[in-house]
Amino acid sequence: MTQRVWDPYLTASDREHLSQTPDRRVGMGKKPALLLVDLYRAVFGDKPEPLMEAIKTWPSSCGMAGWTALPHIQSLIAGARAAGVPVVHITMLADSGMVGWNESIHGSSSRGTRAPLDEAALDRKRRGADIVDEAAPISGDVVLRKTAPSAFWGTPLAAHLNFLGVDTLFVAGESTSGCVRASVVEAVSYRYRVQVVEECVFDRHEATHAMNLFDLHQKYADVIPLKEALAALKSFAPGHGG
Repeated sequence: MTQRVWDPYLTASDREHLSQTPDRRVGMGKKPALLLVDLYRAVFGDKPEPLMEAIKTWPSSCGMAGWTALPHIQSLIAGARAAGVPVVHITMLADSGMVGWNESIHGSSSRGTRAPLDEAALDRKRRGADIVDEAAPISGDVVLRKTAPSAFWGTPLAAHLNFLGVDTLFVAGESTSGCVRASVVEAVSYRYRVQVVEECVFDRHEATHAMNLFDLHQKYADVIPLKEALAALKSFAPGHGG
């Protein structure tokens, strides 16, 4: 890819420095898994809508960014399953009675008095952590629920990957600047090789999405196009000659 999603946001100084910096690649190991981060209803809503319309009923929505990424994510999931690569879904631990990290930081007082939820809002709240049908787990997939930004924090994800002998993670999901980034940084801390699939991650803010991908690519992971990810997954299939 000659044009990267972050290119329009780089300054002249950034470009000058990059021209003198060797291109670094994390590369891939021998045993991959696909990590799908937070593909739940609350960030998609029930239908494709522009962000400012979507947040009227789904405040955590990423608007059209999620719906645009979804077909690419489906292709990535299909490629992983066809190659026999393990698939792990991460979503929120909802209705546990535990205060979430946003509420623990901000609290309800900073947002004023909340109006009682009507039946439609209560229904949306109940469904918010459900993984969307388009990316739904199937038999053989693993589903883990988290209470923090990182997919690793407080979950048995590392133990599961260890058991499988995984050394490489392909990552998709949202948000690029939040839970995806937190999961990637912690994955690298565990010494996994991380491949972030560019078309398969998204955020509600375009600049934040682009610059977090830039930063991840510079420091922690390879940010690769879907085409490259699919070719790599195919090469891991049993009996493949590549």
